[in-house]
Amino acid sequence: MVRYTSSILLASLAATSVWAASSPPSCSSSSQCPEEYPCCSQYGQCGTGAYCLGGCDPLLSYSLDSCVAEPTCQSRTYKWDTLDNAALNTKYLGNASEYDWVYSGYPKLEDGNLLITMPNNTVGTLFANNHYVWYGKISGKVKSSRGAGVVTAFILLSDVKDEIDFEFVGSDLANVQTNYYWQGVLNYNNGAKDGVNGSDTFDDWHDYEIDWTEDAITWSVDGTVKRTLTKESTWNETAKLYQYPQTPSRMQLSLWPAGQASNAPGTIEWAGGEINWDSQDIQDKGYYYATFGEITVECYDAPNGTVSNGNQSYVFTTNDGLAQGVQITNNNTVLASFGATGLDMDLGSSDSSSNSTGSNSTVPENMGGSGSVPGSNGTSTGSGSSSSSTSTGFSQGGDSDSKSSAASSQTERVLNGSFFAALVAVVVLVTL
Repeated sequence: MVRYTSSILLASLAATSVWAASSPPSCSSSSQCPEEYPCCSQYGQCGTGAYCLGGCDPLLSYSLDSCVAEPTCQSRTYKWDTLDNAALNTKYLGNASEYDWVYSGYPKLEDGNLLITMPNNTVGTLFANNHYVWYGKISGKVKSSRGAGVVTAFILLSDVKDEIDFEFVGSDLANVQTNYYWQGVLNYNNGAKDGVNGSDTFDDWHDYEIDWTEDAITWSVDGTVKRTLTKESTWNETAKLYQYPQTPSRMQLSLWPAGQASNAPGTIEWAGGEINWDSQDIQDKGYYYATFGEITVECYDAPNGTVSNGNQSYVFTTNDGLAQGVQITNNNTVLASFGATGLDMDLGSSDSSSNSTGSNSTVPENMGGSGSVPGSNGTSTGSGSSSSSTSTGFSQGGDSDSKSSAASSQTERVLNGSFFAALVAVVVLVTL
């Protein structure tokens, strides 16, 4: 089985980080994070603080309790009168009661809607909800971005890389793509494409809905079911399990440059070609953009038999990343500082500054992307640049042999590529 980092915007939004000491290592199935930097982030890098919050993979971290517990689902409708309920990822420490969203990149409000933008030569914007959905329905009014190489995403993504997607490729405004992944296993047969009633995903509002239950997933557009996936159809006879998304997941909205020249050729092809940083939108506004209107979350009950010792947070208690290993607790979800982890939530609580504690503190800067990336080959990297921060890339890799991937044991969890190799690649690109 091959696991790989997201498109984030999960590809992309690629990650950059500032460390006070020597750079922490990357994490994989063969190399879990050390105790000093115990949390394996969504981008395959070990760290503390924000690395232990949303996207922290408990199976690749130092221990299952290195990651902070995940805030439970909340049924609500989100409107865009203000961004006061959204925190920059360099400030957010896990208080989902204060902030419903955490972001990196460049969100803004316009005419009562949320715009997620991608300025010239950046990795775009990732806007993630802080409350995890464990079966439920999400629906949103969306106008996608446009242009070759530009991808908009409206997805559910779990910390162990279960994923359910709507994706919009900017060169094909007549269709929306649906996809799913189980624990990040790369399978090119999981994707599908559907028309949007002869209209345009950029100019016209459409209602997109993911309805996720224990037994099936349905993707609907404007109230019409476009696709249904049953759990029964995902049975893997070799592994003797269902390769079906089944773990608590965060809703993520993102805009990212899948057509960046340094990405894998297959990813660029899927995205409709290389991105044009001198497009009409860049000239007129200074950025590509996608528009989100009202978004609604409806939470369903946890699976029958789930161990529940509270109602505040979800935790993983087994190393297989399956639903049976998730429990509902009252565990704290808030860190005291960017040096704190699930192993010591209160580290730094007495410091004058809560933004860093100790030489091993890690503070994320700019991330962009989505989840798993169609067309990636494990050898190329995502990249981007920004006038305000150093840009880095991350592996979007995977094994192109989906059949062998599907037949592998779930314990063979491999993150491909090197964060630092990607960094070098981007630095070279930027200096050319």
